[in-house]
Amino acid sequence: MKLRVLLVDDECSARKELRYLLELFEDVQIVGEAANALEALELIYNLDCSVIFLDIAMLGLNGTDLTDLLREKLDSPTIILTTAQEEYASTFAFAVNAVDYLLKPIHPVRLEEALMKVRQLRDNLNASKNTPLLSDKSEAVAHPRPLEVVPVEQRDKIILLHPNDIIFIYTDKENVYIKTQKDAYLTRFTLRELELRLNSTLFFRSHRCYLVNIRRMQELIPYFNGTYNIVVDDDVRSKIPMSRTKTRIFKEMLGL
Repeated sequence: MKLRVLLVDDECSARKELRYLLELFEDVQIVGEAANALEALELIYNLDCSVIFLDIAMLGLNGTDLTDLLREKLDSPTIILTTAQEEYASTFAFAVNAVDYLLKPIHPVRLEEALMKVRQLRDNLNASKNTPLLSDKSEAVAHPRPLEVVPVEQRDKIILLHPNDIIFIYTDKENVYIKTQKDAYLTRFTLRELELRLNSTLFFRSHRCYLVNIRRMQELIPYFNGTYNIVVDDDVRSKIPMSRTKTRIFKEMLGL
């Protein structure tokens, strides 16, 4: 299920930049924008939104005023504060029970972290709703187990691939394929499911359509507009795209 996002900021340029960053995440859908708290309040009651990126300092009613009004609403959206006022950010976030706060200009790594918190919160809420009453001998499973092997299909067989043998995973229209040294196999998992259940220190989401084994990367080649292509060590030295935001995150990981 997508995160349905509302952007609330009185600066058009700030909304435009945040929209650009968020559109790189395939599980995010921007459903509206508001330039002030009153516009936002009307949209919140008329749109199905689950997350609000909310600027603290706006003309008229500010971000904290809006959160006070939202306390009366059942199933209020999750709030992520955005602000240039670092000295007040954590205090405001605590006061309005925001899941996170982002300092302007927003860094892609921090945005990724904030979205992960929202996803985790959503998963926990869903798990609590769906967890049956337990006996002393039973146990609730809140999160899917990590995959030790990945089942894939080949003709009439199911093959179990070890994660170390996977070079990259990609989507092609509605299907998801796993590429090994010489072959590509169809899997019934979605890319998002594989991202969650494979070792995150081994696999990196370089692009909305690609998940890459870090150990099988050989080169990073500059492409255009801050993006890169990853050369991997399969039989044809495939080139995997890395988006601009993911490039920044990956460079942070490498200390570049």
